[in-house]
Amino acid sequence: MFKVHAVAAHRLPQLLRAMPKAELHMHIEGSLEPELIFALAARNGVKLPYASVEALRSAYAFTNLQSFLDIYYAGASVLLHAQDFYDMAWAYLERAAADHVVHTEMFFDPQTHTERGVPMQAVIEGLHRACVDAQAKLGVSAQLILCFLRHLSEEAALETLEQALPFRDKFIGVGLDSSEVGHPPEKFKNVFAKAGALGLHRVAHAGEEGPPAYIWSALDVLGVERIDHGVQSIHDAALMKRLAAARVPLTVCPLSNQKLCVFPDLAQHNIGALLDAGLCVTINSDDPAYFGGYMNENFVQTFAATGLTAQQAYQLAANSFEASFISEAQRHHWMHELKVCFERFVEHDD
Repeated sequence: MFKVHAVAAHRLPQLLRAMPKAELHMHIEGSLEPELIFALAARNGVKLPYASVEALRSAYAFTNLQSFLDIYYAGASVLLHAQDFYDMAWAYLERAAADHVVHTEMFFDPQTHTERGVPMQAVIEGLHRACVDAQAKLGVSAQLILCFLRHLSEEAALETLEQALPFRDKFIGVGLDSSEVGHPPEKFKNVFAKAGALGLHRVAHAGEEGPPAYIWSALDVLGVERIDHGVQSIHDAALMKRLAAARVPLTVCPLSNQKLCVFPDLAQHNIGALLDAGLCVTINSDDPAYFGGYMNENFVQTFAATGLTAQQAYQLAANSFEASFISEAQRHHWMHELKVCFERFVEHDD
């Protein structure tokens, strides 16, 4: 284990911003800023139920996951053409590069678009083109994970997977998102089995608002490699032991958890307890345009509120590379760069 020497408190935010990191839980439609929503609405002739950018942003007062999803789907209505998906992804990727995110695995929700008559090809090809350009122009590696909407049927998910298979080389895995409560993971047993047979990575949202039982089901029924959110695992000691022993990653999203009232106050977040229990926890932004911060804001605000240390910052960044679907060569490279970054900050403090 790499030991981090003391970093002066006033320099910790600078370290958090500078260190290389991977983002593994970010819904690309959730990065759609109000300004871009209005620009795309004007370009595509879409009428919005909000009079201005300010009116839309002021509506971001969420009481739970569903109150957010209602606005999220309204914002996505402006996305019609491949160029729209490219522009949305490129805006996020530029912000990711500025936050020293060196690798990102972006979720996308094709059903949000195909249900409106947008072709699957427009969705995937627009997003994929932005991923290719990110590597070439920003030095950011970016990959796509196709998510199924859990409030819809498994039949719809199976149909979505079929529609996406002609573009199989442009996404690396499948996920499960949208309204969690009342839609347990086992509802999607067959589509995840099919995705696994196709060699796709499998992840799923579980244990955000739903109970620890949903995490067990995601692992045992869906065969997932990562749990998205997973903060409710703290209430099940046997589950905590299993997650720690198997190094099952949790892609935790602190500002999202606060904004959706999972934790009323960021200072009450259990990320420190999850780390102390030996879990492979990572920090991510979820839907940054709606929840008040991209990656670095999530790190800086969470550390300020909870008192996490420089050693824990290193652990979180290292976990993000361990949990990523990257090659061993990439992982080795970024772990080396992470150590170099930390050593630079320690040297300055001496």
